[in-house]
Amino acid sequence: MRKVFDKELAMLNTRLIEMGDLCVEGIDMAIEVLFNRENIESKVQLIHTVERDTDRKERDIEDLCVNMILRQQPVAKDLRIISAALRMIADMERIGDQVADIADIAQKLESGEIFNLDTHIKDMANEVKGMVTNSIEAFVNKDVKMATDVVANDERVDQLFVQIKSELLRVLYQDISKGQIVLDILMVAKYFERIGDHATNVAQWVEYTYE
Repeated sequence: MRKVFDKELAMLNTRLIEMGDLCVEGIDMAIEVLFNRENIESKVQLIHTVERDTDRKERDIEDLCVNMILRQQPVAKDLRIISAALRMIADMERIGDQVADIADIAQKLESGEIFNLDTHIKDMANEVKGMVTNSIEAFVNKDVKMATDVVANDERVDQLFVQIKSELLRVLYQDISKGQIVLDILMVAKYFERIGDHATNVAQWVEYTYE
């Protein structure tokens, strides 16, 4: 019986990695939409496809976790792992939604406008991408130290958000006609901040599970 359960735990880890990879892929594509305006409509459609794949992966993992609980009747430690996985996938599903929201905003931006704004939006995007990757890796590898580092990185993301707000306010002060793009980029930054929050949640569940 234990061998069967361990096999299902390994399957759970694999599917979590796959869902995490979809989240990271979506973030990469959102960055591409923001900073490379070629074939933007097809890119946005592809991001929404990734979002739907993320939703399906969430349902698959939910089914696996429920079946593991019902069939295997796991002991307290194993139940803790399964419960954490269920909470983690809810955060990853929200990451997929927010990546799609970023893509929809990016699609509306006037071509080339974002390049004229001196902000740290790409730095913020890359920071949260690393947090998502590391939070999933921390769970799979039972690496509490890596999870703790992800939680600490959330402060860096928050600082970048504050910095970007200041940069956008400066743009608006210099040219009031850029009001719409300032609002759009501020919303993009807010979505990236939320993605960082979700990655932090995942990391905190790793800490809860394996400390």
